[in-house]
Amino acid sequence: MNAAGWETVIGLETHVQLLTRSKMFCGCSSAFGAPPNTNVCPVCLGLPGALPIVNGRAIRLAVRAALALGCRVHARSIFARKNYFYPDLPKGYQISQYEEPLATEGGLEFTSAERGAVRATIARLHVEEDAGKSLHDRVPRATAVDLNRSGVPLAEIVTGPDFRSPQEARAYLLALKEVLQYAEVSDCDMEKGSLRVDANVSVRRAGETALGTKTEVKNINSFAFVEKALTLERERQISVLESGGTIVQQTMLFDARANTVRPQRTKEESKDYRYFPEPDLPPLEVPETWLGEERTAIPELPAAKRERLATRYGIPAQDAGVLVQTPAVADYFEAVVAAGVEAKPAANWIMGEVLADAKQHDGALRVPPPALAQLIALVKGGTVSTQAGKRVFEVLAERGGEPRAVAESLGLVQVADAGALTSWVDQALASHPSEMDRYRAGETKLLAFFVGQVMKLSKGKADPKLVPEVLKQRLGG
Repeated sequence: MNAAGWETVIGLETHVQLLTRSKMFCGCSSAFGAPPNTNVCPVCLGLPGALPIVNGRAIRLAVRAALALGCRVHARSIFARKNYFYPDLPKGYQISQYEEPLATEGGLEFTSAERGAVRATIARLHVEEDAGKSLHDRVPRATAVDLNRSGVPLAEIVTGPDFRSPQEARAYLLALKEVLQYAEVSDCDMEKGSLRVDANVSVRRAGETALGTKTEVKNINSFAFVEKALTLERERQISVLESGGTIVQQTMLFDARANTVRPQRTKEESKDYRYFPEPDLPPLEVPETWLGEERTAIPELPAAKRERLATRYGIPAQDAGVLVQTPAVADYFEAVVAAGVEAKPAANWIMGEVLADAKQHDGALRVPPPALAQLIALVKGGTVSTQAGKRVFEVLAERGGEPRAVAESLGLVQVADAGALTSWVDQALASHPSEMDRYRAGETKLLAFFVGQVMKLSKGKADPKLVPEVLKQRLGG
């Protein structure tokens, strides 16, 4: 398969669980992880006579998301029934929006490795309820259904066909996640299903303007898998077309274990869902006061924060991009700098030790900003080496404490005393007379060898900035 001469076209539909305590049309808990079929009631079970009531908090969050994405929020929108049969859809239809969605005409800028800054269009953002979940591994030779998720509030965010590679799709999704987390609309935890992605993929010959036949790739539950799944589907389509075949419009399922995509079913079109206005719900009207309140609720968003951090603190744009990935990390960085250290060392420690530790502990930033600032100052002042500082950080993360006291208790405070340094240097030289002779004969690169021996003898306590000077004195220049 040769990808040269082909252009990939991708559009994304992202389903985002809104941060509410209850479901979209009833009072059941929307919390993740409850025993199967315990967070249910007649409304989300679809029992006859049960009527939906709109969750106002969910609408507010959807409005906030729309505003954060630059969308035009419509004062009036319509709920619709999306009719289809599936075991985890107890009513036989999903309450969603179709012809008159909550918001349209937005956009989100992301950085493409191939094209630089790209603005993806947000064609629409609408609210809907989630379906339940089919479980294929709980009961032998049968499918179990958990309806806890049935009725959980979602915002569906639909882009135009704006992405030209799987890498661009991933970059957009990471940018979208940042915006939604900053706006406190969703936690966007893909492992819990609170951000799910469907992708429409087609390919066309380079230079063509007409779109090719698209397929929809489902079952993508991580950002890395988005890129993998779309790459596989792109390659499959090109291979089919280059061998003289045609693309069938169908839904493809991504299998992460087998690293393959396979057909699931013929892809439905909107007419197959027989949309019609939801008779049990009136038109959704968004008060003008809500728009003002939700605009006020939107904090400084990632793009603006990246620019501000880079400008105000003089750090590289790449560093600012890493620090801004979550609001907690960005706030942590500013708190460390406010505690009295320079921005670049603070950024380096956070991007290194802090984020590595957070990854192992569910994102927790376990060392308080003042403690990290004190540790950075100890390293900069030469009280502890960089390597020793990392060991001190580990102890601070596990047990807390005051950085200097921890360094002293571990015996990691560097020794700058001339007498002690001279003693270690003399021991190192006495143990390696032939290397000493070679150095004096002109093989000066052996200085690094002697520094290593002194550090070993001192168990890392010798000040590495002073050791070379003492060595040169004892070696005679």
